[in-house]
Amino acid sequence: MVSLENSALFQHLGPDDIAALRQIARERAFAAGQQVFAKGDPGDGLYVVANGLIEISVAVASDNRRVFAKLGPGEFFGEMAVLEFKPRSATATSAENSVVYFIPRDELLAMVERSPALAFNLLREISRRLRDFNQQYISEILQSERLAIIGRFARSIVHDLKNPMHIIGLTAELSGMEKATPESRKNAAKVIRQQVDRVSEMVGDILDFTQGSTSKTLMSAGDYGDFVRRTLEEIRPEAERRGCRIESAEPPDAKVLLDPKRLRRVFYNLIHNATDAMPVEGRVYVRFRLNDSEVITEIEDIGGGIPPEIMGKLFEAFTTFGKAHGTGLGLSICKKIVEDHHGRIWAENPPGAGARFSFALPLIKNSGDANSV
Repeated sequence: MVSLENSALFQHLGPDDIAALRQIARERAFAAGQQVFAKGDPGDGLYVVANGLIEISVAVASDNRRVFAKLGPGEFFGEMAVLEFKPRSATATSAENSVVYFIPRDELLAMVERSPALAFNLLREISRRLRDFNQQYISEILQSERLAIIGRFARSIVHDLKNPMHIIGLTAELSGMEKATPESRKNAAKVIRQQVDRVSEMVGDILDFTQGSTSKTLMSAGDYGDFVRRTLEEIRPEAERRGCRIESAEPPDAKVLLDPKRLRRVFYNLIHNATDAMPVEGRVYVRFRLNDSEVITEIEDIGGGIPPEIMGKLFEAFTTFGKAHGTGLGLSICKKIVEDHHGRIWAENPPGAGARFSFALPLIKNSGDANSV
């Protein structure tokens, strides 16, 4: 059993103060599970644990309590309600058979006024406890935020994967019909293969992002116009099933270094974001600009535009708007892919339109040198 003078709060007091403390302290015994005080009770005094274990808890639901402190011999509790003259903000319960010293509020405050050493000790111990509590609170908040991010991240992945999986299922069903021709089955196999590749690319991009690794982009010289035409041909049926029409200008004949699998992800993400931001019968415009050093692709919708408050952090991870299950991860992946292609990407709200996302890719300066951009 710990004596009062061995408590951290009182161990530096002189003999006179200790003697006065013993005169006012009262021992109280509590059985296991018995409340010392409940939230809302008057702050009538300070408690010091002599032996046993005291749990400090708060109710987080009607049938659930959260223990945020366990106090053993020598530790004190109940000090804030005493100093603030306010009701108890938490409940103290004896976790096992315990004995505590109870020091009434009025007598304790009189001692604090007479003893600078006690006032200093009380201030120091409260400060230490607040620092510990803040650290615990921060850790729990960070953990809670991590879990929330993981949840949103998982929903976003499922949301993105549902589209190709739906196409695979529908195509497989059509190709298995008795009236399906050999040509239609051949086309169905092609569509399914494309969607399987797309799922594989999506998973690869997500793993690259979450692992924080630098993706090795295998680029080769290619005709940007041919690449865009093939990519839009793949995306257009899915966009139409979502009630959106893609209107594209003729892409320019431009030689660029590109990784077709990864760059295709940029078109998918930007166009799908646009379809999510618009009502049924929306339209997405794909335009191109060519100058001496780069080819610029613009993808514009007729939605409500980008909220100004998130424009500056639009390409940061987990920034999202306008999507019930979005995380903003898609735009972060777009930025990474474009920058891996030595390009740049940006967003704006043009007058009289919705949102416009643009990205620029450098042209190959010397057609005979695939490494020159």
